[in-house]
Amino acid sequence: MKETAKQLVTPVILSVAGAVAVWAALHFTAPKSASREATATSVSNSISSFDSDRWREAVEKVKADRVNPENVTLEVPPELRHYDDRHWFLATQVADVKKHNIQTCQDFIEVAMMLKRGEMVAVPAVTDDYVLLGVGARADDGAFTKYEDDQPIPLYDEAQLRNEYARLNALRSSVTGSAKTKSAKQNDKQKQSMGSLPFSSVKEQQALLDQYYNQPATRQQLFTDYDSLQSLARSFRGRSYDISSPTDRQAMKIAMLSSLRPEALKVLEEVAGDYHRQYDRPLPVSSLVRPEQYQHTLHRYNRAATTIDTPPHSTGLAFDIDYRYLSAGEQNFVMGELARMKNAGRIEVLRERNANFHVFVFIDGVRPGDDLITASLQDAGAPPPEPDNADKTPAKPTRAPEKTKEKSAKSKRRVKR
Repeated sequence: MKETAKQLVTPVILSVAGAVAVWAALHFTAPKSASREATATSVSNSISSFDSDRWREAVEKVKADRVNPENVTLEVPPELRHYDDRHWFLATQVADVKKHNIQTCQDFIEVAMMLKRGEMVAVPAVTDDYVLLGVGARADDGAFTKYEDDQPIPLYDEAQLRNEYARLNALRSSVTGSAKTKSAKQNDKQKQSMGSLPFSSVKEQQALLDQYYNQPATRQQLFTDYDSLQSLARSFRGRSYDISSPTDRQAMKIAMLSSLRPEALKVLEEVAGDYHRQYDRPLPVSSLVRPEQYQHTLHRYNRAATTIDTPPHSTGLAFDIDYRYLSAGEQNFVMGELARMKNAGRIEVLRERNANFHVFVFIDGVRPGDDLITASLQDAGAPPPEPDNADKTPAKPTRAPEKTKEKSAKSKRRVKR
């Protein structure tokens, strides 16, 4: 009888155990699978604008080999060369900012505000006429910060601020405790848990928070800035972003850097349209708006990225055309279009050494007067005038009269903007 009972109970137990095993497998593996799927979807969404089939096809077309049967020689027109006084080029752009009291953007927060007010508009990653190639290449996945007094200030809501203070206090206590501990092993473990963050760094971070978040006015403004950024993130360029996610933060920064003022976008579309009709290729555009904070980051990799108080790209009125893949004939055509616009007083433009045509669009389509440009020279980095000549207005510099001819599309001319 007992033997029969055993024979009956054993299959039941095995069956129940199997069911439990299946349930456990489903219970513990399904969330991980879903998490991986969600992560993959987030990554896919974050790069969709710059990794779509249409974008890839456009990039391939831009980079395709050119045939130059006529052996066209590159000829840089005077309008795209530097002035004798190189500061005049930057001063012309600074003068337009002064003339119209144009707001520049210090950080991504100000870009967000300008986008919300309609002062800047989103630029598609790819159209029939142009493709963004390299825009936002140095955008990181770090937390958004307010850029003030040449330093980044972390942005938090109230709950996040409390958590950050708690984190720093815990680190500070750990560092203090480790100083009193003689055990090398314990010190090593504490350093690993803290990410080897030095005590002085913890104090500096806490002092920075105290400086800006302990003052009621600045504290409230920082909370407001965070709310504005989060509001834009909920619906921007056809999708939502989670600004607590590093992947989403990087994607949103790239999306924000893909913006221009409407006046500049109109000129870009005009040049790109003419180029596309002539060569049936999209025009490669390598840079659009660049807030001052991003400009300083970019300067570490590209010394041509100017760090004057009013960088042209921080106005949202400047964009760069990448000429690395353009044949000599194509460059001549684009430079001819840009020279025509410059002579009409609509833009300032320069063919730069680092493979770009830098274009600055005058917001009202009218070039600033020479007097205002002269008054802006020091703001553009020019040295102050000699005392004997302080009461004299320098004559407008002229461009070098000789023609510049190059046999390849790669220029070796050094310039700064």
